[in-house]
Amino acid sequence: MRPRHLLPAAALAGLFCLPAHAAGTAGRDISRDVLAADDGWAAYGTGTTGGAAADDAHVYTVTDRAGLVRALDGGSDTPKIIKIAGTIDANTDDSGRRLDCADYATGGYRLKEYLAAYDPRTWGSAKPSGPQEEARQASAARQAERVQFTVGSNTTIVGLGRAVLKGASLQVRNADNVIVRNLELRDAYDCFPVWQPNTGGLGDWKSAYDTLWLTGATHVWVDHVTASDEGHPDAGEPAYFARNHLRHDGLLDITNGSDLITVSWSRFAGHDKAMLIGNSDTAAGDRGRLRVTLHHNQFESVVQRAPRVRFGQVHLYDNRYVVTDDDYRYSLGVSTESALYAENNAFHTPAHVEAADLVKSWNGSALHASGTLFNGYPVDLLAIHNAYNSGSERDLTADVGWTPVLHGRIDSAAVADRAVARGAGAGRIR
Repeated sequence: MRPRHLLPAAALAGLFCLPAHAAGTAGRDISRDVLAADDGWAAYGTGTTGGAAADDAHVYTVTDRAGLVRALDGGSDTPKIIKIAGTIDANTDDSGRRLDCADYATGGYRLKEYLAAYDPRTWGSAKPSGPQEEARQASAARQAERVQFTVGSNTTIVGLGRAVLKGASLQVRNADNVIVRNLELRDAYDCFPVWQPNTGGLGDWKSAYDTLWLTGATHVWVDHVTASDEGHPDAGEPAYFARNHLRHDGLLDITNGSDLITVSWSRFAGHDKAMLIGNSDTAAGDRGRLRVTLHHNQFESVVQRAPRVRFGQVHLYDNRYVVTDDDYRYSLGVSTESALYAENNAFHTPAHVEAADLVKSWNGSALHASGTLFNGYPVDLLAIHNAYNSGSERDLTADVGWTPVLHGRIDSAAVADRAVARGAGAGRIR
């Protein structure tokens, strides 16, 4: 049994140690687990060990926002293990009082006044500026201070049992060697979306927070995570300027030169734009990076970006897709200089979604796709896409220029489909 920390009494609130046998799921301590030597791109080179080397003084169990902030230590690179117990709500003050959007609003911000100020019929297509936009920015900054959490290098964050981090944007910024496991990430709700006009078009609402954001991050393993908008689905939000007032950005975005990432046995659910790998067609510095493995994940009720890829070499195998949304657009996005290698993935869709809808291409053409099941039947995604695309999309080629070598056993889509349905998501580590 690990000794308890000798901390001042004030520091013990929300931050304490538990015996090793209390961590993990089903009585097993998973907090010092490391990524297997062949488990995807994150195993390349030095591999991914997270905080496995942490000494006992840097093993924490946290139960509230204040405790999580202390354990993260400003995103320090000191090896650390952070165990999350119960539900932590990011939208709370230092005393633990729940905060809502009205608590963050400042500078005279009022949604009604913001809408009146920037109505395209009177404002036009210029970027919002002036008192209400300044007030929105100030209000957004107040919320960001509460809900953004920076994760440093050599860190493991793991949930104990059924652990939830609610309303937070967990951000791995320019950090290396990070593990996030067995954690439900829920409802990174933006109180103050910005209106982005579009010359000649409708424009759109833009939200600030990804539930989990990897930016300039390397050697990251995300495993048995559940990410969703549960609590505030965007479908329930009103429309302003004929566009849905979106409150959420991505569930997991991997951008700005991030590299050597493995995402496994996770569940992404109830969301519009789920996963973006590479955020810009002009980010030439991403060439040779954005190497990502996605395996045994479930994408459920996701409208698009599962994932959408630019530049990266992405291995996508043994994943399960369950399409339920009437607004469904696509699952696999092939974008600028991307090279997707997709094997043995299973798709379940309602009757109005056809196999030709599963893939969309913009400025990209490389997709190896084999062993795909569509509603229980084998399909050739490339042949279907090339036969039925509208002409606005490029034809796809199976020559992606690389073959994955870092991976575990690859099962048939039918076998993986059943295994993922049973085992993906938080609380299901065996």
